[in-house]
Amino acid sequence: MRNYPRLTVTEKAAKKAKSGHPWVFGEEVLSMTMPDGSPIETIPAGELADVYSEKGKYLGTGFYNEHSKIRVRLVSSNTNDTFDTAFWARRLSHAVAYRKTVMPDDFASPNGGIRLIFGEADHFPGWTVDRYGSVLVSEVLSAGIDARRDLLYPLLVEACRAEGMEITAIYERCTGNLRRLEGLNEYDGFWNPASFGRTAETCPTESTLVENGVQYTVDFINGQKTGFFLDQKHNRRAAAGLAKGKRVLDMFTHTGSFGLNCAMAGAASVESVDISADACEMARHNADINGVSDTMTVTQADVFDMLRELAEEKKNKGRWDYIILDPPAFTKSRDTVKSAYRGYKEINTLAMRLLPRGGYLATCSCSHFMPPDLFKRMLHEAAEEAHVTLRQIEERAQAPDHPILWNVPETEYLKFYLFQVE
Repeated sequence: MRNYPRLTVTEKAAKKAKSGHPWVFGEEVLSMTMPDGSPIETIPAGELADVYSEKGKYLGTGFYNEHSKIRVRLVSSNTNDTFDTAFWARRLSHAVAYRKTVMPDDFASPNGGIRLIFGEADHFPGWTVDRYGSVLVSEVLSAGIDARRDLLYPLLVEACRAEGMEITAIYERCTGNLRRLEGLNEYDGFWNPASFGRTAETCPTESTLVENGVQYTVDFINGQKTGFFLDQKHNRRAAAGLAKGKRVLDMFTHTGSFGLNCAMAGAASVESVDISADACEMARHNADINGVSDTMTVTQADVFDMLRELAEEKKNKGRWDYIILDPPAFTKSRDTVKSAYRGYKEINTLAMRLLPRGGYLATCSCSHFMPPDLFKRMLHEAAEEAHVTLRQIEERAQAPDHPILWNVPETEYLKFYLFQVE
């Protein structure tokens, strides 16, 4: 018989859980008891708890954390699950096998990059794992996963090796404000290098990644997120499909990825822009190792300021016939959506004004707080303000190694459009 603490939740929370959404918020918990009905006041962070409706219907089991706004992160709605080692091994095996199926070339490549675990979409709430070659980079943002790292990591390595993927190190990037909000300590570094026959000093500090035929040096220790943005993989390839012979302006370039794909695809010229000196240095390095430095130049500048200055001079209209906008998330909460909307609208309006009639625009948003309908509305308004018409070429989302669960809207976050501007 299960002996987990029992939480009774509101009707609203029960309805969400029945639909498959995995989060229960603190204000939705009505009571906490042990299975015998005796009341309890607290549950250790990361422990499993059963969730029930007010009518006594079992809704699921998940990780409890009283320090978090998300009080329970459900991991299963099956009453027969036992959450033993075999359960987690099976879950990890399914996640790895899914990537091998949907992205076989990236999976099989010894220098491939792929997201192996995508949090709630893989039923591992608050856990992200990216693979760069033979190195796994892990970010843990939930107490339940944090408490089980020493169990999960070896099982994940075993699942990878069973599918033919060799793993030689795991690097943990478990820092930042989100961990503090969960009441978790921050740490980074290599996990148990001895298990891979290494010491921390002999572990790699960067990795070589090949994506769409483009080579990158990935600094997974100091780079943003886990070191690289894998979710745009297929979008970069789609954008490159329009680039041959074009003069490309690649804004918010980060490691130069969109610009590099375009340069490798035969663009006449590429100017890649980012405000970060480190990002610009890495983009230049990546241009060098791919042999496209003659085609691709890198400029350090504030994209907003640069676009404003360029748009003021009529002579700049038509200077580029293809503009790519890949900004960071302008909003990471519902409280800042309005200001983010203004930011997205400004850069898109300015880009549309700079393009000649018949030019091309790639534009995107990586924030789930900017839902697709709102992003589309912004693009409509930007086009009206720029006095142009948008001819849609493609509407895209994140790569399938970042799967979208239809009953968890938060997993659908990347919006990507290709347009001809008239």
